[in-house]
Amino acid sequence: MFDLDRWREIFQSINKNRLRSVLSGFTVAFAILLFTLLFGIVSGLSNSFKDAFADDAMNAMTIRVWKTSKPYKGLQTGRRVQLRNADYDYVKEEYDNKIQYQTARIFKSVNIRYKSKADTYRLRAVHPDHQFLEKTIIDEGRYLNERDLKEKAKVLVIGRLIKEDLFGEKPALNKRVNLNGSSFLVIGVFSDDGGDNEERQVYMPVTTAQMMYGNNDYISQINLGYNPDLSLDAAIAFGNKMERDLRKRMNIHPDDQSALSVRNMAEANKGVGQFMFILYLIVIIVGSGTLVAGIIGISNIMIFVIKERTKEFGIRKALGAKPASIVGMVVQESVLITTIAGYLGLSLGTFILAQIGDTLEDYFIKDPSVSPGIVIGATITLILAGLIAGYVPAKRAANIKPIEALRAD
Repeated sequence: MFDLDRWREIFQSINKNRLRSVLSGFTVAFAILLFTLLFGIVSGLSNSFKDAFADDAMNAMTIRVWKTSKPYKGLQTGRRVQLRNADYDYVKEEYDNKIQYQTARIFKSVNIRYKSKADTYRLRAVHPDHQFLEKTIIDEGRYLNERDLKEKAKVLVIGRLIKEDLFGEKPALNKRVNLNGSSFLVIGVFSDDGGDNEERQVYMPVTTAQMMYGNNDYISQINLGYNPDLSLDAAIAFGNKMERDLRKRMNIHPDDQSALSVRNMAEANKGVGQFMFILYLIVIIVGSGTLVAGIIGISNIMIFVIKERTKEFGIRKALGAKPASIVGMVVQESVLITTIAGYLGLSLGTFILAQIGDTLEDYFIKDPSVSPGIVIGATITLILAGLIAGYVPAKRAANIKPIEALRAD
């Protein structure tokens, strides 16, 4: 129950011993402050890594080709490697159970005109699955579909900024634009978290691009999303096997990274995961050391406090006070100081992170913050430490006989 007299005594004791109270509180506040700042900075690093891949699927893989840099099987260095539809179909059929999404890409620069307005934009000719690999957000209309591919339809999905450039505030959906001299129908408008460059892209069916640009079956890249059920190690092994198989298929030297490479997000995810684990481990070790230092500081101060108040406890016992009431008063005082100091340390740490958050982006630290659960857990740990730090010496002092307590120096 709430004992007003006991709380009055506690506040009187704190007021009477201000320096001791401030020192014990400072130990706790500093420990929580440092703990908050460390976890906040690591959290900011984690946010930066997440944002770096915000506009791409986390399970993405990209197959790229260029010119050979090593001779192989009688073929000369400098041979141009070309991906074709047959290679796309091979990957799809050979690894069907390990692939969630798959698309080809063809890159071009195109001029798009609508009435009196015209500009040059980047074109990506793709398959429908590209929407999920690029995390394209459809604002109006629809994305490309299989029927568009089959019919080699002259349709476009344009970025939000292209729509603003050419149409302003007017609707772009179902309007016809001139693309390099051919009429195309706008079937969709999209936005992308990747920023302005991504929103000045235009998409068309890959088959339409192949018909327009050389009437061939060439493709620039193969992009896919591996099955999310695969572990990171399994996804890395899958990517390595696929790369080896494609090298054999296309007569490329096993070590020729210039001719063919597979960029696998599983490798990046694993590397980032290991890096963040090490960082968090370091922070936990340093933070735990800080908390231990705080606990030792509280314990030492409370031992001194109990020794200083031994005579007082003797008088209280002589007047009929029970040991439990003496222990309870000391423990309440210890927990009160620890709780207030912990809250101040947490509040100050959160405030500092909020104030310096924007300035840390230059150091690859974005929106530094700390999980309330982590800091609350650390604070509770210190409160429990304060409870123990007060209880143990108080229990010992409360059990001393009054006459011995009165004789204590």
